[in-house]
Amino acid sequence: MRAQLIILIAYVLVLLAISWWSTILLRRGTTNKTLNYLLAGRNLPTILIMVMLVGLAVGGASTVGVAEKAYTQGFSAGWYNAAWGLGGIFVGLFIAKHFRRMTVKTVPQIMGHMFGPGTRLISVICQLLVMITITALQYVAGGAILAALLPEVFDLRGGMLASCAIFIIITLFGGYWASGLTNLFNVIIIYVGIVVALIFSVRGFGGMDSLLAQLPKGEDWFHPMSGMGYPAIIGYVAVMVTMAVTTQAVAQICFAAKDGNKARTGFILGGIIILPAGFLCAVFGIMAAAKFPGLVGPDAALALPKLVQGLSPIVGGIFLAALWAADISTAVGLLMGCSTLVVEDVVKKLYPRQLSGSREMLVSRLVVLLVSLLSFALALTVTGILQTITTALALTTSFTLIVIAGIYFPRILRRAAGFWLVLASLVLWLLWTLFPGLRVLPGLIYAEWLVCGVMVLLFWAFATEPAGDIFAKGGDGAGPAEAAPGAALEPVPAGPAHAGPEG
Repeated sequence: MRAQLIILIAYVLVLLAISWWSTILLRRGTTNKTLNYLLAGRNLPTILIMVMLVGLAVGGASTVGVAEKAYTQGFSAGWYNAAWGLGGIFVGLFIAKHFRRMTVKTVPQIMGHMFGPGTRLISVICQLLVMITITALQYVAGGAILAALLPEVFDLRGGMLASCAIFIIITLFGGYWASGLTNLFNVIIIYVGIVVALIFSVRGFGGMDSLLAQLPKGEDWFHPMSGMGYPAIIGYVAVMVTMAVTTQAVAQICFAAKDGNKARTGFILGGIIILPAGFLCAVFGIMAAAKFPGLVGPDAALALPKLVQGLSPIVGGIFLAALWAADISTAVGLLMGCSTLVVEDVVKKLYPRQLSGSREMLVSRLVVLLVSLLSFALALTVTGILQTITTALALTTSFTLIVIAGIYFPRILRRAAGFWLVLASLVLWLLWTLFPGLRVLPGLIYAEWLVCGVMVLLFWAFATEPAGDIFAKGGDGAGPAEAAPGAALEPVPAGPAHAGPEG
Protein backbone atom coordinates (compact mmCIF):
# COMPACT_ATOMS: atom_id res chain seq x y z
CA MET A 1 0.00 0.00 0.00
CA ARG A 2 2.86 2.38 0.78
CA ALA A 3 4.14 2.50 -2.83
CA GLN A 4 0.65 2.98 -4.21
CA LEU A 5 -0.08 5.78 -1.74
CA ILE A 6 3.15 7.57 -2.66
CA ILE A 7 2.32 7.29 -6.37
CA LEU A 8 -1.19 8.62 -5.78
CA ILE A 9 0.04 11.57 -3.70
CA ALA A 10 2.70 12.42 -6.29
CA TYR A 11 0.09 12.32 -9.06
CA VAL A 12 -2.28 14.60 -7.15
CA LEU A 13 0.53 17.06 -6.42
CA VAL A 14 1.35 17.30 -10.13
CA LEU A 15 -2.31 17.99 -10.92
CA LEU A 16 -2.46 20.70 -8.29
CA ALA A 17 0.73 22.29 -9.64
CA ILE A 18 -0.72 22.34 -13.16
CA SER A 19 -3.95 23.85 -11.88
CA TRP A 20 -2.00 26.56 -10.05
CA TRP A 21 -0.05 27.36 -13.21
CA SER A 22 -3.36 27.57 -15.10
CA THR A 23 -4.50 30.37 -12.79
CA ILE A 24 -1.58 32.41 -14.13
CA LEU A 25 -2.73 31.79 -17.70
CA LEU A 26 -6.23 32.92 -16.71
CA ARG A 27 -4.85 36.35 -15.87
CA ARG A 28 -3.13 36.71 -19.23
CA GLY A 29 -4.37 37.09 -22.78
CA THR A 30 -7.90 38.30 -23.49
CA THR A 31 -9.39 41.06 -21.40
CA ASN A 32 -12.55 38.95 -21.10
CA LYS A 33 -11.56 36.86 -18.08
CA THR A 34 -14.71 34.74 -18.20
CA LEU A 35 -13.97 33.80 -21.83
CA ASN A 36 -10.51 32.77 -20.69
CA TYR A 37 -12.01 30.70 -17.85
CA LEU A 38 -14.73 28.97 -19.89
CA LEU A 39 -13.05 28.69 -23.32
CA ALA A 40 -9.32 29.30 -22.74
CA GLY A 41 -9.72 32.61 -24.58
CA ARG A 42 -10.57 30.66 -27.78
CA ASN A 43 -6.86 29.96 -28.08
CA LEU A 44 -6.41 26.17 -27.69
CA PRO A 45 -3.61 24.75 -29.90
CA THR A 46 -3.90 21.45 -31.77
CA ILE A 47 -2.21 19.35 -29.07
CA LEU A 48 -4.55 20.56 -26.31
CA ILE A 49 -7.59 20.06 -28.56
CA MET A 50 -6.39 16.50 -29.15
CA VAL A 51 -5.85 15.68 -25.46
CA MET A 52 -9.10 17.37 -24.41
CA LEU A 53 -10.97 15.04 -26.78
CA VAL A 54 -9.00 11.97 -25.67
CA GLY A 55 -9.47 12.94 -22.04
CA LEU A 56 -13.23 13.19 -22.47
CA ALA A 57 -13.41 9.86 -24.28
CA VAL A 58 -11.04 7.73 -22.21
CA GLY A 59 -12.71 8.13 -18.84
CA GLY A 60 -14.34 5.90 -16.28
CA ALA A 61 -16.76 4.43 -18.82
CA SER A 62 -13.94 3.66 -21.24
CA THR A 63 -11.75 1.90 -18.70
CA VAL A 64 -13.64 0.56 -15.68
CA GLY A 65 -16.91 0.50 -17.63
CA VAL A 66 -15.49 -1.38 -20.62
CA ALA A 67 -13.77 -3.88 -18.31
CA GLU A 68 -17.09 -4.35 -16.50
CA LYS A 69 -18.79 -5.13 -19.81
CA ALA A 70 -15.93 -7.31 -21.07
CA TYR A 71 -16.21 -9.36 -17.86
CA THR A 72 -19.31 -10.96 -19.42
CA GLN A 73 -19.20 -9.92 -23.11
CA GLY A 74 -15.54 -10.31 -23.97
CA PHE A 75 -13.29 -8.38 -26.36
CA SER A 76 -16.16 -6.79 -28.31
CA ALA A 77 -16.88 -4.50 -25.34
CA GLY A 78 -13.96 -2.42 -26.63
CA TRP A 79 -16.19 -1.12 -29.42
CA TYR A 80 -17.42 1.49 -26.97
CA ASN A 81 -14.11 3.34 -27.34
CA ALA A 82 -13.66 2.53 -31.01
CA ALA A 83 -17.06 4.10 -31.64
CA TRP A 84 -15.98 7.16 -29.63
CA GLY A 85 -12.87 7.46 -31.80
CA LEU A 86 -14.93 7.23 -34.98
CA GLY A 87 -17.15 9.98 -33.61
CA GLY A 88 -14.14 12.24 -33.03
CA ILE A 89 -12.84 11.62 -36.54
CA PHE A 90 -16.30 12.33 -37.99
CA VAL A 91 -16.46 15.68 -36.17
CA GLY A 92 -12.98 16.57 -37.35
CA LEU A 93 -13.80 15.82 -40.97
CA PHE A 94 -17.28 17.31 -41.24
CA ILE A 95 -18.20 19.55 -38.27
CA ALA A 96 -15.26 21.15 -36.41
CA LYS A 97 -14.48 23.98 -38.87
CA HIS A 98 -18.13 25.00 -39.05
CA PHE A 99 -18.40 25.21 -35.26
CA ARG A 100 -15.23 27.26 -34.93
CA ARG A 101 -16.41 29.84 -37.47
CA MET A 102 -19.15 30.89 -35.09
CA THR A 103 -18.73 32.97 -31.94
CA VAL A 104 -21.29 31.02 -29.91
CA LYS A 105 -20.20 29.28 -26.71
CA THR A 106 -22.87 26.59 -26.37
CA VAL A 107 -24.93 24.19 -28.46
CA PRO A 108 -28.22 25.65 -27.09
CA GLN A 109 -27.15 29.05 -28.44
CA ILE A 110 -27.03 27.47 -31.91
CA MET A 111 -30.51 26.05 -31.35
CA GLY A 112 -31.75 29.47 -30.22
CA HIS A 113 -30.37 31.20 -33.30
CA MET A 114 -32.08 28.67 -35.55
CA PHE A 115 -35.40 28.07 -33.79
CA GLY A 116 -35.93 30.69 -31.06
CA PRO A 117 -35.73 30.92 -27.24
CA GLY A 118 -38.11 28.05 -26.51
CA THR A 119 -35.84 25.59 -28.30
CA ARG A 120 -32.81 27.09 -26.58
CA LEU A 121 -34.36 26.53 -23.14
CA ILE A 122 -35.31 22.89 -23.69
CA SER A 123 -31.89 22.30 -25.26
CA VAL A 124 -30.21 23.47 -22.06
CA ILE A 125 -32.32 21.02 -20.05
CA CYS A 126 -31.40 18.09 -22.32
CA GLN A 127 -27.71 18.95 -22.43
CA LEU A 128 -27.49 19.25 -18.65
CA LEU A 129 -29.27 15.92 -18.20
CA VAL A 130 -26.74 14.23 -20.47
CA MET A 131 -23.64 15.76 -18.93
CA ILE A 132 -24.66 15.50 -15.29
CA THR A 133 -25.44 11.82 -15.86
CA ILE A 134 -22.03 11.19 -17.44
CA THR A 135 -20.30 13.14 -14.68
CA ALA A 136 -22.06 10.98 -12.09
CA LEU A 137 -20.58 7.91 -13.75
CA GLN A 138 -17.09 9.33 -13.27
CA TYR A 139 -17.69 9.39 -9.51
CA VAL A 140 -18.70 5.73 -9.57
CA ALA A 141 -15.62 4.75 -11.56
CA GLY A 142 -13.33 6.96 -9.48
CA GLY A 143 -14.66 5.49 -6.25
CA ALA A 144 -14.14 1.93 -7.51
CA ILE A 145 -10.57 2.75 -8.55
CA LEU A 146 -9.56 4.28 -5.22
CA ALA A 147 -11.31 1.55 -3.22
CA ALA A 148 -9.22 -1.04 -5.04
CA LEU A 149 -6.02 1.02 -4.96
CA LEU A 150 -6.15 1.82 -1.24
CA PRO A 151 -8.78 -0.37 0.43
CA GLU A 152 -7.39 0.48 3.86
CA VAL A 153 -8.10 4.18 3.19
CA PHE A 154 -11.13 4.27 0.87
CA ASP A 155 -14.39 2.41 0.51
CA LEU A 156 -16.46 3.01 -2.64
CA ARG A 157 -18.24 6.08 -1.28
CA GLY A 158 -15.05 7.54 0.20
CA GLY A 159 -13.33 7.14 -3.15
CA MET A 160 -16.22 8.93 -4.83
CA LEU A 161 -15.89 11.84 -2.39
CA ALA A 162 -12.14 12.09 -3.00
CA SER A 163 -12.72 12.06 -6.77
CA CYS A 164 -15.30 14.80 -6.38
CA ALA A 165 -12.83 16.96 -4.46
CA ILE A 166 -10.13 16.71 -7.16
CA PHE A 167 -12.64 17.36 -9.95
CA ILE A 168 -13.75 20.55 -8.22
CA ILE A 169 -10.28 21.85 -7.38
CA ILE A 170 -9.00 21.58 -10.96
CA THR A 171 -12.00 23.21 -12.60
CA LEU A 172 -12.82 25.71 -9.88
CA PHE A 173 -9.43 27.41 -9.93
CA GLY A 174 -7.86 26.71 -13.32
CA GLY A 175 -10.88 26.65 -15.66
CA TYR A 176 -10.53 25.43 -19.23
CA TRP A 177 -6.77 25.96 -19.33
CA ALA A 178 -6.41 23.64 -16.35
CA SER A 179 -8.63 21.07 -18.07
CA GLY A 180 -6.45 21.11 -21.19
CA LEU A 181 -3.08 21.12 -19.45
CA THR A 182 -3.99 18.43 -16.90
CA ASN A 183 -5.31 16.30 -19.76
CA LEU A 184 -1.96 16.62 -21.54
CA PHE A 185 -0.39 15.02 -18.47
CA ASN A 186 -3.27 12.60 -17.88
CA VAL A 187 -3.33 11.16 -21.41
CA ILE A 188 0.36 10.26 -21.18
CA ILE A 189 -0.21 8.61 -17.79
CA ILE A 190 -3.30 6.77 -19.07
CA TYR A 191 -1.69 5.08 -22.07
CA VAL A 192 1.65 4.33 -20.42
CA GLY A 193 -0.16 2.86 -17.42
CA ILE A 194 -2.52 0.73 -19.50
CA VAL A 195 0.22 -0.75 -21.70
CA VAL A 196 2.63 -1.46 -18.83
CA ALA A 197 -0.08 -3.06 -16.69
CA LEU A 198 -1.33 -5.15 -19.61
CA ILE A 199 2.13 -6.55 -20.26
CA PHE A 200 2.67 -7.47 -16.60
CA SER A 201 -0.86 -8.89 -16.23
CA VAL A 202 -0.50 -11.24 -19.20
CA ARG A 203 2.87 -12.36 -17.85
CA GLY A 204 1.22 -13.02 -14.49
CA PHE A 205 -1.14 -15.48 -16.19
CA GLY A 206 1.79 -17.27 -17.81
CA GLY A 207 1.02 -15.94 -21.28
CA MET A 208 -2.06 -15.84 -23.51
CA ASP A 209 -2.36 -19.63 -23.81
CA SER A 210 -2.59 -19.97 -20.04
CA LEU A 211 -5.18 -17.17 -19.89
CA LEU A 212 -7.36 -18.84 -22.52
CA ALA A 213 -7.19 -22.13 -20.63
CA GLN A 214 -8.54 -20.49 -17.45
CA LEU A 215 -11.52 -18.73 -19.08
CA PRO A 216 -15.04 -20.18 -18.77
CA LYS A 217 -15.71 -22.54 -21.65
CA GLY A 218 -18.30 -22.11 -24.41
CA GLU A 219 -17.54 -18.49 -25.34
CA ASP A 220 -15.14 -17.00 -27.89
CA TRP A 221 -13.85 -14.34 -25.50
CA PHE A 222 -11.57 -12.64 -28.04
CA HIS A 223 -14.00 -12.48 -30.96
CA PRO A 224 -14.31 -8.80 -32.01
CA MET A 225 -18.08 -8.98 -32.57
CA SER A 226 -19.85 -11.99 -31.10
CA GLY A 227 -20.02 -11.01 -27.42
CA MET A 228 -21.86 -7.74 -27.91
CA GLY A 229 -23.47 -8.67 -31.22
CA TYR A 230 -23.82 -6.59 -34.38
CA PRO A 231 -26.97 -4.64 -33.34
CA ALA A 232 -25.33 -3.49 -30.09
CA ILE A 233 -22.06 -2.54 -31.83
CA ILE A 234 -23.86 -0.62 -34.55
CA GLY A 235 -25.82 1.05 -31.76
CA TYR A 236 -22.56 2.02 -30.04
CA VAL A 237 -21.26 3.62 -33.24
CA ALA A 238 -24.53 5.43 -33.83
CA VAL A 239 -24.65 6.71 -30.24
CA MET A 240 -21.05 7.88 -30.08
CA VAL A 241 -21.03 9.61 -33.47
CA THR A 242 -24.32 11.27 -32.56
CA MET A 243 -22.98 12.34 -29.17
CA ALA A 244 -19.64 13.58 -30.49
CA VAL A 245 -21.28 16.13 -32.78
CA THR A 246 -23.39 18.04 -30.27
CA THR A 247 -22.67 17.16 -26.64
CA GLN A 248 -21.68 20.50 -25.11
CA ALA A 249 -18.44 19.19 -23.57
CA VAL A 250 -17.24 18.01 -27.00
CA ALA A 251 -18.52 20.97 -29.01
CA GLN A 252 -16.91 23.33 -26.51
CA ILE A 253 -13.49 22.05 -27.58
CA CYS A 254 -14.27 23.29 -31.10
CA PHE A 255 -15.50 26.63 -29.77
CA ALA A 256 -12.26 27.01 -27.77
CA ALA A 257 -9.90 26.17 -30.66
CA LYS A 258 -7.52 28.80 -31.98
CA ASP A 259 -8.93 28.37 -35.50
CA GLY A 260 -10.88 25.93 -37.65
CA ASN A 261 -7.85 24.09 -39.02
CA LYS A 262 -6.51 23.37 -35.55
CA ALA A 263 -9.94 22.16 -34.45
CA ARG A 264 -10.13 19.81 -37.44
CA THR A 265 -6.64 18.38 -36.99
CA GLY A 266 -6.98 18.03 -33.23
CA PHE A 267 -10.22 16.07 -33.51
CA ILE A 268 -8.90 13.71 -36.19
CA LEU A 269 -5.70 12.97 -34.25
CA GLY A 270 -7.65 12.60 -31.01
CA GLY A 271 -10.09 10.17 -32.61
CA ILE A 272 -7.23 8.00 -33.88
CA ILE A 273 -5.61 7.90 -30.42
CA ILE A 274 -8.94 6.94 -28.81
CA LEU A 275 -9.58 3.93 -31.07
CA PRO A 276 -7.49 1.22 -29.31
CA ALA A 277 -8.06 2.17 -25.65
CA GLY A 278 -11.30 0.24 -25.18
CA PHE A 279 -9.95 -3.00 -26.64
CA LEU A 280 -6.91 -2.80 -24.35
CA CYS A 281 -9.16 -2.37 -21.32
CA ALA A 282 -11.44 -5.17 -22.55
CA VAL A 283 -8.51 -7.58 -22.14
CA PHE A 284 -8.38 -6.65 -18.45
CA GLY A 285 -12.07 -7.51 -18.13
CA ILE A 286 -11.45 -10.89 -19.78
CA MET A 287 -8.57 -11.61 -17.40
CA ALA A 288 -10.80 -10.67 -14.46
CA ALA A 289 -13.43 -13.16 -15.70
CA ALA A 290 -10.79 -15.88 -15.52
CA LYS A 291 -9.38 -14.89 -12.13
CA PHE A 292 -12.47 -13.58 -10.27
CA PRO A 293 -15.57 -15.42 -11.53
CA GLY A 294 -18.94 -14.64 -9.99
CA LEU A 295 -18.88 -10.84 -9.70
CA VAL A 296 -22.47 -9.61 -10.14
CA GLY A 297 -24.38 -6.31 -9.96
CA PRO A 298 -22.38 -3.32 -8.67
CA ASP A 299 -19.41 -5.60 -7.87
CA ALA A 300 -18.83 -6.10 -11.62
CA ALA A 301 -17.54 -2.50 -11.74
CA LEU A 302 -14.65 -3.72 -9.54
CA ALA A 303 -13.52 -6.26 -12.19
CA LEU A 304 -10.57 -4.22 -13.44
CA PRO A 305 -9.43 -2.69 -10.13
CA LYS A 306 -9.54 -6.11 -8.42
CA LEU A 307 -7.36 -7.59 -11.16
CA VAL A 308 -4.71 -4.93 -10.70
CA GLN A 309 -4.42 -5.75 -7.00
CA GLY A 310 -2.44 -8.82 -8.09
CA LEU A 311 0.27 -6.72 -9.76
CA SER A 312 3.41 -5.50 -8.04
CA PRO A 313 2.77 -2.43 -5.87
CA ILE A 314 4.61 -0.07 -8.24
CA VAL A 315 3.04 -1.33 -11.48
CA GLY A 316 -0.40 -1.61 -9.86
CA GLY A 317 -0.09 1.88 -8.41
CA ILE A 318 0.90 3.37 -11.76
CA PHE A 319 -1.98 1.65 -13.52
CA LEU A 320 -4.64 2.58 -11.00
CA ALA A 321 -3.30 6.15 -11.02
CA ALA A 322 -3.72 5.98 -14.82
CA LEU A 323 -7.32 4.83 -14.39
CA TRP A 324 -8.00 7.67 -11.99
CA ALA A 325 -6.33 10.04 -14.46
CA ALA A 326 -8.79 8.84 -17.11
CA ASP A 327 -11.64 9.49 -14.74
CA ILE A 328 -10.44 13.00 -13.87
CA SER A 329 -9.74 13.95 -17.48
CA THR A 330 -13.35 13.24 -18.43
CA ALA A 331 -14.95 14.87 -15.41
CA VAL A 332 -13.14 18.21 -15.66
CA GLY A 333 -14.26 18.71 -19.26
CA LEU A 334 -17.83 17.83 -18.35
CA LEU A 335 -17.90 20.23 -15.41
CA MET A 336 -16.60 23.07 -17.58
CA GLY A 337 -19.27 22.28 -20.17
CA CYS A 338 -22.01 22.36 -17.54
CA SER A 339 -20.75 25.65 -16.14
CA THR A 340 -20.69 27.24 -19.60
CA LEU A 341 -24.24 26.08 -20.30
CA VAL A 342 -25.67 27.49 -17.09
CA VAL A 343 -23.80 30.79 -17.28
CA GLU A 344 -24.47 31.49 -20.96
CA ASP A 345 -27.94 30.01 -21.40
CA VAL A 346 -29.55 30.51 -17.99
CA VAL A 347 -27.90 33.20 -15.88
CA LYS A 348 -27.19 35.64 -18.70
CA LYS A 349 -30.71 35.24 -20.04
CA LEU A 350 -32.22 35.96 -16.64
CA TYR A 351 -29.81 38.75 -15.68
CA PRO A 352 -28.37 40.07 -18.96
CA ARG A 353 -26.97 43.34 -17.58
CA GLN A 354 -26.21 42.59 -13.94
CA LEU A 355 -23.11 40.45 -14.44
CA SER A 356 -19.75 42.19 -14.41
CA GLY A 357 -16.63 40.23 -15.31
CA SER A 358 -15.83 39.37 -11.68
CA ARG A 359 -19.43 38.37 -10.92
CA GLU A 360 -19.55 36.21 -14.01
CA MET A 361 -16.39 34.39 -12.91
CA LEU A 362 -17.89 33.85 -9.45
CA VAL A 363 -21.12 32.48 -10.94
CA SER A 364 -19.15 30.14 -13.21
CA ARG A 365 -17.27 28.72 -10.27
CA LEU A 366 -20.39 28.37 -8.14
CA VAL A 367 -22.02 26.44 -10.97
CA VAL A 368 -19.07 24.02 -11.05
CA LEU A 369 -19.58 23.39 -7.34
CA LEU A 370 -23.36 22.95 -7.67
CA VAL A 371 -23.13 20.55 -10.62
CA SER A 372 -20.51 18.51 -8.77
CA LEU A 373 -22.81 18.05 -5.79
CA LEU A 374 -25.84 17.19 -7.94
CA SER A 375 -23.93 14.65 -9.98
CA PHE A 376 -22.49 13.09 -6.81
CA ALA A 377 -26.03 12.60 -5.50
CA LEU A 378 -26.99 10.94 -8.79
CA ALA A 379 -23.88 8.74 -8.67
CA LEU A 380 -25.20 7.03 -5.56
CA THR A 381 -27.99 5.49 -7.69
CA VAL A 382 -25.89 4.28 -10.66
CA THR A 383 -25.12 0.57 -11.04
CA GLY A 384 -24.38 -0.20 -14.71
CA ILE A 385 -21.86 2.28 -16.12
CA LEU A 386 -22.18 1.67 -19.86
CA GLN A 387 -25.91 0.96 -19.82
CA THR A 388 -26.59 4.29 -18.13
CA ILE A 389 -24.24 6.33 -20.28
CA THR A 390 -25.39 5.04 -23.67
CA THR A 391 -29.06 5.71 -22.99
CA ALA A 392 -28.33 9.24 -21.76
CA LEU A 393 -26.14 10.04 -24.77
CA ALA A 394 -28.99 9.20 -27.16
CA LEU A 395 -30.65 12.45 -26.05
CA THR A 396 -28.28 14.31 -28.39
CA THR A 397 -29.89 12.82 -31.52
CA SER A 398 -32.13 15.81 -32.25
CA PHE A 399 -29.21 18.25 -31.90
CA THR A 400 -26.97 16.22 -34.19
CA LEU A 401 -29.65 15.81 -36.83
CA ILE A 402 -30.25 19.57 -36.76
CA VAL A 403 -26.54 20.44 -36.98
CA ILE A 404 -25.79 18.05 -39.85
CA ALA A 405 -28.87 19.20 -41.74
CA GLY A 406 -28.08 22.85 -40.97
CA ILE A 407 -24.58 22.54 -42.44
CA TYR A 408 -25.24 20.31 -45.44
CA PHE A 409 -29.00 20.35 -46.12
CA PRO A 410 -30.30 23.65 -44.68
CA ARG A 411 -33.35 23.81 -46.96
CA ILE A 412 -35.09 20.91 -45.22
CA LEU A 413 -35.12 22.56 -41.76
CA ARG A 414 -38.16 24.51 -40.63
CA ARG A 415 -38.27 26.95 -37.74
CA ALA A 416 -41.30 25.24 -36.19
CA ALA A 417 -39.45 21.89 -36.00
CA GLY A 418 -36.70 22.68 -33.48
CA PHE A 419 -38.62 22.67 -30.20
CA TRP A 420 -40.60 19.55 -31.07
CA LEU A 421 -37.53 17.62 -32.21
CA VAL A 422 -35.69 18.24 -28.92
CA LEU A 423 -38.84 17.50 -26.91
CA ALA A 424 -39.35 14.24 -28.83
CA SER A 425 -35.79 13.12 -27.96
CA LEU A 426 -36.42 13.88 -24.29
CA VAL A 427 -39.79 12.07 -24.22
CA LEU A 428 -38.35 9.02 -25.98
CA TRP A 429 -35.54 8.81 -23.44
CA LEU A 430 -38.00 9.06 -20.53
CA LEU A 431 -40.26 6.38 -22.00
CA TRP A 432 -37.29 4.09 -22.66
CA THR A 433 -36.01 4.54 -19.12
CA LEU A 434 -39.30 4.31 -17.23
CA PHE A 435 -41.19 1.70 -19.29
CA PRO A 436 -38.92 -1.19 -20.36
CA GLY A 437 -41.87 -2.98 -21.94
CA LEU A 438 -41.88 -0.40 -24.74
CA ARG A 439 -38.37 -1.31 -25.90
CA VAL A 440 -39.16 -2.94 -29.24
CA LEU A 441 -35.90 -1.86 -30.94
CA PRO A 442 -32.35 -3.07 -30.07
CA GLY A 443 -31.40 0.31 -28.60
CA LEU A 444 -32.79 3.75 -27.84
CA ILE A 445 -30.60 5.34 -30.51
CA TYR A 446 -32.54 3.53 -33.25
CA ALA A 447 -35.83 4.91 -31.96
CA GLU A 448 -34.36 8.42 -31.63
CA TRP A 449 -33.08 8.59 -35.20
CA LEU A 450 -36.25 7.04 -36.62
CA VAL A 451 -38.64 9.40 -34.84
CA CYS A 452 -36.52 12.55 -35.29
CA GLY A 453 -35.85 11.78 -38.94
CA VAL A 454 -39.54 11.31 -39.70
CA MET A 455 -40.38 14.54 -37.86
CA VAL A 456 -37.86 16.56 -39.89
CA LEU A 457 -39.42 15.27 -43.11
CA LEU A 458 -42.95 16.02 -41.91
CA PHE A 459 -42.09 19.59 -40.93
CA TRP A 460 -40.27 20.07 -44.24
CA ALA A 461 -43.38 18.94 -46.09
CA PHE A 462 -46.02 20.90 -44.14
CA ALA A 463 -44.30 23.95 -42.55
CA THR A 464 -43.07 26.89 -44.58
CA GLU A 465 -40.84 29.21 -42.51
CA PRO A 466 -37.16 28.19 -42.78
CA ALA A 467 -34.94 27.83 -39.73
CA GLY A 468 -32.31 30.49 -39.11
CA ASP A 469 -29.19 29.67 -41.16
CA ILE A 470 -26.48 30.34 -38.55
CA PHE A 471 -23.94 28.15 -40.34
CA ALA A 472 -23.90 30.44 -43.37
CA LYS A 473 -23.05 33.53 -41.29
CA GLY A 474 -19.53 32.88 -40.09
CA GLY A 475 -16.24 32.91 -41.94
CA ASP A 476 -12.81 31.43 -41.33
CA GLY A 477 -11.12 32.51 -38.15
CA ALA A 478 -12.52 33.81 -34.92
CA GLY A 479 -15.21 36.04 -36.29
CA PRO A 480 -16.45 39.17 -34.54
CA ALA A 481 -15.10 40.21 -31.17
CA GLU A 482 -16.66 38.65 -28.10
CA ALA A 483 -19.50 40.48 -26.44
CA ALA A 484 -18.62 42.45 -23.37
CA PRO A 485 -19.08 40.62 -20.07
CA GLY A 486 -22.70 40.59 -19.03
CA ALA A 487 -24.02 41.60 -22.45
CA ALA A 488 -26.96 39.60 -23.74
CA LEU A 489 -26.35 37.44 -26.78
CA GLU A 490 -28.35 38.80 -29.69
CA PRO A 491 -29.69 36.35 -32.28
CA VAL A 492 -28.14 36.36 -35.74
CA PRO A 493 -30.64 38.22 -37.96
CA ALA A 494 -32.56 35.70 -39.98
CA GLY A 495 -33.54 38.03 -42.79
CA PRO A 496 -37.02 38.89 -44.05
CA ALA A 497 -37.85 35.31 -44.90
CA HIS A 498 -37.21 34.26 -41.31
CA ALA A 499 -39.26 36.96 -39.64
CA GLY A 500 -42.16 35.98 -37.40
CA PRO A 501 -42.86 34.72 -33.91
CA GLU A 502 -40.10 32.78 -32.20
CA GLY A 503 -40.74 29.19 -31.16
